[in-house]
Amino acid sequence: MSQRLRRLTASVLTLVLGLAAFTAVAPAAHADAAREGEWWLKSSGITKAWEVSKGAGVKVAVIDTGIDSAHPDLRGVVTGGTDVSGAGTPDGSKPLGTLPEHGTLVGTLLAGRGNNKSAIAAAKADAEAQKIAYERAVETAEEEEEDPPEKPEDIEIPKPGPGPDGLIGVAPEAELLSVSLWMGTANPAGISVEEQVPAAVKWAVDNGAKVINISLGSTQPDWPTSWDTAFKYAEDKDVVIVAAAGNRAGGMKQVGAPATIPGVLTVAGVDQKGKASVDSSTEGISIGVAAPADPLVGGLPGGGYADWSGTSGAAPLVAGVAAMIRSKYPDMKAPQVINRILATAREAGKPGVDNLYGHGILDAHAALTAKVPEVEANPMNTITEWIRVHRRGAEVSASPTDDPAISTEKSNIKPIAAPAPIAPVEKNAFLPPLLVLGSAGILLFTLLGGMVHVLRSRRRAVLAESAKSATVSKLKLGEHGGGKDIFDELPESGREE
Repeated sequence: MSQRLRRLTASVLTLVLGLAAFTAVAPAAHADAAREGEWWLKSSGITKAWEVSKGAGVKVAVIDTGIDSAHPDLRGVVTGGTDVSGAGTPDGSKPLGTLPEHGTLVGTLLAGRGNNKSAIAAAKADAEAQKIAYERAVETAEEEEEDPPEKPEDIEIPKPGPGPDGLIGVAPEAELLSVSLWMGTANPAGISVEEQVPAAVKWAVDNGAKVINISLGSTQPDWPTSWDTAFKYAEDKDVVIVAAAGNRAGGMKQVGAPATIPGVLTVAGVDQKGKASVDSSTEGISIGVAAPADPLVGGLPGGGYADWSGTSGAAPLVAGVAAMIRSKYPDMKAPQVINRILATAREAGKPGVDNLYGHGILDAHAALTAKVPEVEANPMNTITEWIRVHRRGAEVSASPTDDPAISTEKSNIKPIAAPAPIAPVEKNAFLPPLLVLGSAGILLFTLLGGMVHVLRSRRRAVLAESAKSATVSKLKLGEHGGGKDIFDELPESGREE
């Protein structure tokens, strides 16, 4: 090979190596928009808690509108699932209902593993640069009538998998079970929410869930008698159930079921300053702990991301910490897991327990490492005792029947008037209230993410065109048309005071 060819080849390969060195550090210097938005990982002690546990070996059931298991940040995360609505897919992965993205938003916050898109893009760029360098070297050799250069080894392109891009959840080594149900308009399969919820809880317990996340609820504190058996079954089987408290912006003045069920760890929401979120949380005596709720970033079906807010997102943060505790202390019983989260929460609001923050704000690292005395019973009370006191004369078995969701009893949830329709200010800017037909008439159930519309989107380039981060849509929950909430039109006679 001539001296000129050697110089040319060396200069081109130096360029390739320089590009490789640049791409190796670029993701750290320019993290994508989704990962940059996860402010709660540090403020809630989660990154520090990862030194102790990441939730390995623990199954968490997400009872929601279905999780898109094909999302880049959820590869290998969703290991099982089912559909209890009759309208979804057998594995619970089909997004359903009025707010189909809700389940994926929740799932990525809880156990997302990120992705390696930038590493793949960098490797592809290196491979292309190497190919160009080699082709030029061959051409030069031919011009100089020299022997062709030795062909370099192919650069290996990484397979898609976890990485520094996208979202990483609270418990990135936990497994998710996706249990899909239908919320919003009347279920086309005809199965009511009153039937779906207990069936979902029972399936989750029977399929190995040690933690259950429920980021949905009603505007009423009461629940159907048919739910007693399913929640008692979970309690008897030592399963931690975490539920969202609800959002004022979603029309909820008080905590509603299932977050009011004794034994359930109810989660309120705070903003970045640690203050109870005005729109993204509600209040009530059943609140156990508060966690970040405003603003949040979550994954969307199809691979995108969204800025959003609400206790729908606060609940999976707490459920993830519960999974981390159960992974670190596999023999610890559910009441002790819940107690560790409550006892180590950072003081907020009025001294002691209050209706906005419960026991305080989530501290993941303290929940995993602090010395916490054991308790004799679940500090969130017990559904078993509640049934004994309040369901006198009712027979509630220690374990559910083959289908605990089916009940011949009339629901004790009061009907509530539906809000008058409001014309949207822009196309697709408004989603209707989530109305579900129950045995007692019309029940107003709401996914605690609230009503959603897209306000804006943004992109961030990473390395090259093929490595651009996914669009991050701005989802403002509970508002439309000038910040007015859809429940503002609810007749006073239909409101719960």
